[in-house]
Amino acid sequence: MTSPSWTSGYVAELDYTHGYYREMCPRNLELAMLSRQQAHSVNRPLRYLELGFGQGLSLNIHAAANEGEFWGTDFNPTQAANARELAAASGANLKAFDQSFAEFAARDDLPEFDIIVLHGIWSWISDENRRVIVDIARNKLKVGGLFYVSYNTTPGWSPAMPLRHLMSLHVNLATGEANGLGSRIDAALDFAERVIDSNALYFRANPAVAERLKSMKSHNRNYLAHEFFNADWHPMPFSEVAQHLEHAKLSFAASSNLVAHIDALHLTAQQQQLLASISHPLLRESVRDYCENQQFRRDVFVKGPRGLTPQRQLETLKSQRFMLLVPESEITFKLTGPVGEAQLQTEVYGPVVAALAEGRYAPKGFTELLANPLLKAVAPAQLAQALFVLSGLGHASAAHDEREISAVRGRAQALNRHIIERAVLGGELGFLASSVTGAGVHLGRIQQLFLRSLARGKRTPQEWAVDIWPIMEAQNQRLIRDGKSIATAAENISELATLGQDFAGKRLPILEAAGVTLPVSAEGGVAPNLSIAAA
Repeated sequence: MTSPSWTSGYVAELDYTHGYYREMCPRNLELAMLSRQQAHSVNRPLRYLELGFGQGLSLNIHAAANEGEFWGTDFNPTQAANARELAAASGANLKAFDQSFAEFAARDDLPEFDIIVLHGIWSWISDENRRVIVDIARNKLKVGGLFYVSYNTTPGWSPAMPLRHLMSLHVNLATGEANGLGSRIDAALDFAERVIDSNALYFRANPAVAERLKSMKSHNRNYLAHEFFNADWHPMPFSEVAQHLEHAKLSFAASSNLVAHIDALHLTAQQQQLLASISHPLLRESVRDYCENQQFRRDVFVKGPRGLTPQRQLETLKSQRFMLLVPESEITFKLTGPVGEAQLQTEVYGPVVAALAEGRYAPKGFTELLANPLLKAVAPAQLAQALFVLSGLGHASAAHDEREISAVRGRAQALNRHIIERAVLGGELGFLASSVTGAGVHLGRIQQLFLRSLARGKRTPQEWAVDIWPIMEAQNQRLIRDGKSIATAAENISELATLGQDFAGKRLPILEAAGVTLPVSAEGGVAPNLSIAAA
């Protein structure tokens, strides 16, 4: 599979997906550190760098919804152009380049960064490029700064590595260049299935690999191209990644996936006892990966590790704010993980969720929550743990103070307006920016069009439906209900109104509190009474 020389063997023929990754959100990274009682020196306004930003959606959301100076590079000029288009729409202080890592590292205008992040890239690049990234972290990450890296890892990937090798061989050797990469990937998937069906002993000995192939066949081909068919593809043990990053004076601190910190979901009692007996952090994390059969890690490293006492952790939390991201009625306190179920303490989590939902989901400070009468039986340490867990589950999020919200509101709204207008023609951008949390919020195309109608002065779900239907009709699109396409205009409008009613009652109050909605345009009149709109 030949590629232009500037790609270094990385797939450029098919566009990368427009993904958003909240693990790279600055507030989430800071919260991950705090949850593990680890200190950092991240200051605001931020200096933030993303290496290999793909289509640039995460970078742009973070740049629009956080104060600071944001930088990024991605070798693909098409992706860099997409990132710049979003940045121009928001007006964020974002510099997006199409330079290789080596070219970027050689720039003489790079500042010291508070945060450097890369999603997945570590697994898909050469050793030479990994060395460049380490050099960037060593020279341009400030002391006390955070380095986020996510990557495919072993042992979880070990059984399937021969499957990827087989498919890569087929793409390179058994199909013609003229077929296009998407077609060659389809042919490789079918070929691998034929090998499995031949009763090959390897797949008989590893039946889970055959199941993985079935899952892969359901994925978007653009995603598969970038995930599996680069010239460089290196699932790497945690200990090896940590050894690479030691050269940049980086030490492992936490997982950015806060749910990974809930041991009861991932480890048996015996495994928890085993890990507790291991004092060396690299060995302990490595054994944990074996216990969990880990396939993908989301690691936060720090330049200069410093621990926090429980008292200092609680003192730091006093300056933090949080908000609920899902309707109170949809939160359950029974969790399911790889090793079974865990029951959250309803006497703690119930009052915490109820307090967060008060005031139409407006963000609340840690001290404010502690003073709430609903939490009179909840200790500070219990509140802290509940907020960490709820944030890890995506039910809650850390939030900006009012000063930063005011500073970023205009940029976040400008980016959201641009994305929502793009939803008129398609739904490839499935996230909007929250000026309150500094993160992305997932919203499908129809929900984005509801917000567009609301900004156009349409007051009720019925008016939204009537406003949206001509857009869908002009593109020969219909809604699906019970697995079947809805035929008539009247039925589609009715279904849109029903969806809008549910949206207005459940999601809209939270989106308003999160600073995601748009102001009503001048021609649209005054802002609607949302409680009336939901009625």
